[in-house]
Amino acid sequence: MSITFEYPITILERHLDTFGHVNNATYLEIYEEARWDFITQYGYDFARIQRDQVGPIILDLNLTFKRELVNREKITIKSEYKGMKNKFIMTLNQWMMKEDGKVASTLELSVALMDMKARKMVEPTADWLKAIGAE
Repeated sequence: MSITFEYPITILERHLDTFGHVNNATYLEIYEEARWDFITQYGYDFARIQRDQVGPIILDLNLTFKRELVNREKITIKSEYKGMKNKFIMTLNQWMMKEDGKVASTLELSVALMDMKARKMVEPTADWLKAIGAE
């Protein structure tokens, strides 16, 4: 069973495009902010990645827009480990929840750990699996 992480955020003016709603590329930034928050809480922070030279990489993603997000709207990003595709690649799901409980956006990611010195994927460590809520 995996943990569902929650990350509350308020949509700000800097997130908006000329139409007054969240810019499509900004969705990816907000989702990434939520991922950094939960892995940091579980001991896999930027300093550790720099020290160990092993960190997460995104291999592919599927981003879906379902409902508009506008200025000063409060949302919660939920993130959850879904499983292993093979011995290297994990699936993570994230979604943005509006205050009324409706889903504004969904994101499915294929993620792996990369050894930055060897420049190749490595099997997920126990610490990494804990950081993404897989244990």
